[in-house]
Amino acid sequence: MLDIFEILGPVMIGPSSSHTAGAAKIGAMARTLLGAPPVRAAIHLYGSFAETGAGHGTDRALVGGLLGMKPDDPRLPDAFAEAEKAGLTYTIDEIKLRDAHPNTAVIEAWSADGKDLVMQASSLGGGRIMVVEMNGLRANFSGDLPTLIVQNIDQPGHVNEVTGMPTNSAAARNSRAPEIESWSMMPAVHRPSIRAA
Repeated sequence: MLDIFEILGPVMIGPSSSHTAGAAKIGAMARTLLGAPPVRAAIHLYGSFAETGAGHGTDRALVGGLLGMKPDDPRLPDAFAEAEKAGLTYTIDEIKLRDAHPNTAVIEAWSADGKDLVMQASSLGGGRIMVVEMNGLRANFSGDLPTLIVQNIDQPGHVNEVTGMPTNSAAARNSRAPEIESWSMMPAVHRPSIRAA
């Protein structure tokens, strides 16, 4: 069931909840996942983001999000000037993807301390986003709730190596492709709520 805020849309600097508010959230998510302020970014736009993004402020919103701006930050329309002040260099171009949501961005980001990130995320409308890939691994999380990100190469012996706990040898023999698992943490409930397939 939708609540009143989903019907009305997010509090934001417009004009578009998907192309502006969602884009700002995508940029901010990339900054969060990078774990440090980015000093360089390559922003690749797909579909509607590429076709109409400049008119809707998608480009500025993504850069603003990388700077830590929220969708309602009054500086969002001036994000390019703010990036120059902050020392963030960036490029923006179009990317071709297969089977991606039409409002998708791929962000490559680098921090001054050597961290790097490649993230693909989509704006679903109403200011909602979904991260679908992170550093080449499938993902499926929105970040709306506190989310634990575990990057793991599922190979025999890794769980035992980290935890000292024995693993099920049958499960260990069925090694899978690398993936990102994310769990939304809710009080008194510890269960996987979103898992990359």
